[in-house]
Amino acid sequence: MSGSVLIADDHPLFRQALRLAVERIIPGTRMIEAGTLATAAAAAASAQDLRLILLDLKMPGAVGYSGIALLHAECPKVPILVVSSAGTEAAAEARAFGAVGFLHKGCDLGTIEQAIARALNHDAPVEQPLGDRPMDQVRKTVAGFTPMQLKVLLAVLDGQLNKQIAHRLDISEATVKVHMTAIMRKLDVRTRTQAALVARSLGIDSQG
Repeated sequence: MSGSVLIADDHPLFRQALRLAVERIIPGTRMIEAGTLATAAAAAASAQDLRLILLDLKMPGAVGYSGIALLHAECPKVPILVVSSAGTEAAAEARAFGAVGFLHKGCDLGTIEQAIARALNHDAPVEQPLGDRPMDQVRKTVAGFTPMQLKVLLAVLDGQLNKQIAHRLDISEATVKVHMTAIMRKLDVRTRTQAALVARSLGIDSQG
């Protein structure tokens, strides 16, 4: 009876990170993914066992808080947890439109997992101000990356596989793996997804 969870975000890499968080809280749940608001609304309307919606505010088809309003209208009893890069001032507005809580994408996976657990119980997550996170040290770490490490990380943010990265940067796949190992060690993470999540939380995104 694990039900399903709708993940609405136009970045495939971040959807992957959210899948990881959901799987750790409710193993075996069915994931429904949407990259546009229209797709998310259609999925929400047709799902019979939806337990939670994870929503990014800034996705194709959404204007302001329209995504929350639309999905809340489709599924008024399903908690909506906004996980967005919007400023924390958006939290109150998000709740006003029907969200149970708001988290910045700069949150670490542990914080996101805790928020998901609380949202499943229709409890508002405990929101952690951006200024309280030890992000300055992470910024210093990223600033110390070699140019090639940064290029590899940006390619990962684009969703490219090792073979594609190697071709793009004119290096071998083995060299890509060496750089990824160094990146993950420096950021103190275990997966490519987690490395990209940290990078995006710092505003490092090849799409500008």
